[in-house]
Amino acid sequence: MMASLEISSGEDHVRRIRRICMNLPETTEKLSHGEPTFFVRKKVYAMLSNNHHNDGHVAVWIPAAPGMQAMLIQGDPETFYKPPYVGVRGWVGIELERVSDEELAGYLFDAWRLIAPKSLQAFRGPAGNRSF
Repeated sequence: MMASLEISSGEDHVRRIRRICMNLPETTEKLSHGEPTFFVRKKVYAMLSNNHHNDGHVAVWIPAAPGMQAMLIQGDPETFYKPPYVGVRGWVGIELERVSDEELAGYLFDAWRLIAPKSLQAFRGPAGNRSF
């Protein structure tokens, strides 16, 4: 479903992702490969891709549960794609212009849950205890 968003700059997307991720327990942000990257403890769960190597994507890369990468990409290839480097490990790219804040929060929470240690798993995120 196409989201109606008026966001155009990479910095707007950084603020959007930061606002969601920094509400998840024990999240930290650091630059990695020149892009804002979000960690739970010391493990990455979200990476911004702001036209990486001029690929045309303004997206966030997140890990997906086994089998979900292919299902998401096949279901909506204009929104989801297999990102370079981490795509071979099941991560998925999400075009930020094509998802609402609510959808983005759900995807980021699911990614956080995949990476967060068991001791943090009781946290119920923006959509309750859901997974995509």
